[in-house]
Amino acid sequence: MRQLVSIRHFALLLAGFLSAAPVSVWADEGETDPEPATSVAAAKPSTGESDTQAQSSAPGSASEGQRESASDASAAPTDADSEAVEDQTVAPFSMLGSSVAPGETRRLSWVASESFAGISVPTPVLVAHGTQPGPVLCLTAAVHGDELNGIEMVRRVLYGLDAENLAGTVVGVPIVNLFGFRRASRYLPDRRDLNRYFPGDPHGSSASRIAHAFFTQVVEHCDYLVDLHTGSFHRTNLPQLRADLDNPDVLELTQGFGATAVLHNDGQVGTLRRAASDAGVPAVTLEAGEPTRFQPEEVAHGVKGIRTLLNKLGMVKRVSFWGEPQPIYYESDWIRADTGGILFGRVSLGEDVEKGQLLGTVTDPITNKRSEIRAPEAGRVLGMALNQVVIPGFASFRLGIAKSSKEVAQEAQQPSQAADEQPQTSQQTPETSSADESARAAQPEKASDATTPAADAPAAAGDVESPLQSPAAPPAAPDAVEEERPD
Repeated sequence: MRQLVSIRHFALLLAGFLSAAPVSVWADEGETDPEPATSVAAAKPSTGESDTQAQSSAPGSASEGQRESASDASAAPTDADSEAVEDQTVAPFSMLGSSVAPGETRRLSWVASESFAGISVPTPVLVAHGTQPGPVLCLTAAVHGDELNGIEMVRRVLYGLDAENLAGTVVGVPIVNLFGFRRASRYLPDRRDLNRYFPGDPHGSSASRIAHAFFTQVVEHCDYLVDLHTGSFHRTNLPQLRADLDNPDVLELTQGFGATAVLHNDGQVGTLRRAASDAGVPAVTLEAGEPTRFQPEEVAHGVKGIRTLLNKLGMVKRVSFWGEPQPIYYESDWIRADTGGILFGRVSLGEDVEKGQLLGTVTDPITNKRSEIRAPEAGRVLGMALNQVVIPGFASFRLGIAKSSKEVAQEAQQPSQAADEQPQTSQQTPETSSADESARAAQPEKASDATTPAADAPAAAGDVESPLQSPAAPPAAPDAVEEERPD
């Protein structure tokens, strides 16, 4: 009997909590599909007349005299009350030449540039503008046209929102690279990677101009950015955040995604995440799954993480139970194949591995010789190549190393300290001649983005869709870029 009373008491307390403030509860938590909407644009805000009529006709409603007395009891609002009301007033949200009223969800259109004949295709931009003040969160997906999971994440989040109970604004761009998406390609029609040209240049190449138009017309109007990606070139990623943890605002943003692993990465110059953070818009990359596929589990994880972030930012109020926080990885290493052949993985995403553990094998289909890929140190599998034909040097497994930021900084200082302690007896070692030094100096320095074509360089012939390329493939090696700088 006491247990029954306790259960009833708990139910009453929970009911009181839920009725104390408007709470947006997502029952599906990302696992199921929201109800399809008949129209993107929300209905006009209610005038309140129907609500008043319903209340007056409802049984037990207040009489006319009671309403008059209640009206008399509530005196005219004071100046302080008027100021408080003015502070809570939400103005329409303006973007892309359109205005979105509070409590409304609309579909806008972004066009890269009207000066590009043949590629000025309108790109849909979904905007949900709340009735309460709050930040502007931007969700972008398919910056690489073959990465599909993020498209579904944006759809579920935007169509699962109730703008009437939203504080702030959510801007969702399901398909940024519409040109690549239509061709099932990672790249733009000129075979450039859009995510290497932000914030862009209005007078540069077509990729630079498209990047500039999107950045100035959409991104700069936002307070936070979450850029959604997947693995590239037949690789898959454990759901994880890529973020510059040296930026305090970005670090705080990563703490709102719940049980999602975080990998420290400052971001390559030219990526949307790096450009947004440099412009004062804290940004993270959410990686989940593999390209060219819609994966329900990865999509559900991403949706749940974004909804948790909305709650953390105070944009929605919801009841949610999320798992244990995942570790932060300040270091990661790509483990590469030393021989060519058919790769067979022996581990799973998210698996913790020990030093020396077998990660996979590579078998030569002609000679039947097999080589092994083993973990050089303990870590967690954050990304891996799918079973496929690989060439020597192919990045096959990405291990997250559990080290703190202080440990990584100390290890980075050790080589320089050791070099300083070594006696310098001469300008050059006996093995190195002045001719060798001159030849080395004449060689171009290896830059982190050396595989990226220059902004105004002519595009190479042929689109790159596989790590196994013919000699006629573009000089830019997307494989090398994506391994080290995956955004």
